[in-house]
Order: sequence, then structure tokens, then C-alpha cells
Amino acid sequence: MAMLADRLETAASGRIDREIHLPNTAKLELVEFIARELPHWRDHPDRPAADAETTLTEHLCGYLNTAVYYSAVWSHVQFQTETSDEAQRGRKIDLTVKPCGAVLIVEGRRHSMFDALFPIECKRLPTPKGRMRDEREYVITAGGTTGGIQRFKFGHHGAEHTFAGMIGYIQDRPIPFWVRQVNGWIMALSGEPGSVWTDSDLLQPQNSDSGTGLCTLRSCHQRRGGLDDCELHHMWIGMAQQTRHDERKSELSVL
Repeated sequence: MAMLADRLETAASGRIDREIHLPNTAKLELVEFIARELPHWRDHPDRPAADAETTLTEHLCGYLNTAVYYSAVWSHVQFQTETSDEAQRGRKIDLTVKPCGAVLIVEGRRHSMFDALFPIECKRLPTPKGRMRDEREYVITAGGTTGGIQRFKFGHHGAEHTFAGMIGYIQDRPIPFWVRQVNGWIMALSGEPGSVWTDSDLLQPQNSDSGTGLCTLRSCHQRRGGLDDCELHHMWIGMAQQTRHDERKSELSVL
């Protein structure tokens, strides 16, 4: 008991975490790690059935924390949900990546366990129907500030970051349909008189795997108010893909 008390006292008193210098590509590599894990999270046999965005993100956060714990590369990061935005404390970030047990230095910037490496916004496609909902919610909400891309472009979220992520839970229709749909909404916005939206806001597909239902895209957004441009990395996962995965397992069990 004395030894345990000594350990607890040491932990409670605080300590200086080791510093790890990561290459400039570290954030991109971490996005790739998250994207690779999305199909494994979706298909995990113990994942409870859920459709709601907050529940899906909570489950994803728990899964990713387990994945990084067992990772030889990313064991020094952690994921948290519903964290306060650094610039606007009243706003909550869906999912945040933070250091764990180390101080991470990326591109000359020091990040402790209290600092976000980058924020992640999570959205469902299609947007759930409702009187106050906008079908374009992945991009923008009319008369509001809850649109996914909108939050980053206008500095409502992540004003202190030039790099962020977005996770899309694709719950209906094929992913190519949503690429066309989202870009169609952006093009329509850019065509409005005096619009701050332009063709440069369009999503650019990076990689797509029809077998796993995973698609990654990239977009870059000019921001006003003295904010630097923001680079968004989109990770889309086809949630209906699990149904086909489960059907294949059932077929194999019958055989």
C-alpha cells in the first residue's frame, strides 16, 4: 500500500513530460491512421448499433483511444469528445486530438496534453430531417453557424488552427453521390452575389476504396478577419457497408 501511495503522490504532484519532435507530415500521417481505422471501427463486432451523430462519435472516440494505445507509432496521442474551442470557449468541438504522456512539437509549435493538435468535425450524410435542419449541413446552415465546413471557413471552430479534419458518416446513397452533392452545394454558394465561397472551396477526392466504403478528400478554404487559410481533410465512411459485411459473415457461417 505504501508503494501505491508513493506512486499516486508522484502522479498527483505533476511532472515534466518528455518532448517529442514530430515531422511536418505528422498531422497528415495521423489523418491517414484515423481513416484506416474507420472501417475497423464500423465493423467491430461489439460496436452498439447507433445512428445519432453524437453517439457514433462517442463510440469512435473510445475505439480510437484503444487503437492508439496499442499503436507503436501513435501511443502518445489521445482523442476527446465535446472539448471547448480554444478561441471560442462556448463552442464545442466534436472530436479533438491531443498529446498523451508527452509534449509534441510540430512545425515549431509546442502542444501539451491541454492543447489540441487539430480539431475534427463529424457530420451525418444525409442530414437528419427536422424543422430546423438544413440538408446542406455538411457545408453550411442557412441563417446559422452549425455547418461543418462553414464553421472552419468562418473561424467559428478552429480559428487557431490551419489544419483540421471532418468525418462523414455516410448512412444512405453511394459516396460518389455525396461528392457531387456537397460540391454542388458549394458551387451554388459561390454563384451567389457577393459570396465569399469560391471554387477553391470544392472537395478534391484523394483516395477511395469501394470494398471498405472509405473515401478521403481534401479542401482548402480562404478565411477573413486576419485568419490564415484552413486545410480540411475529409474522411468518409459508408456505414451501410457493415450490413453487407454482416451478410457475408452470415453466408460463410451457413456454408
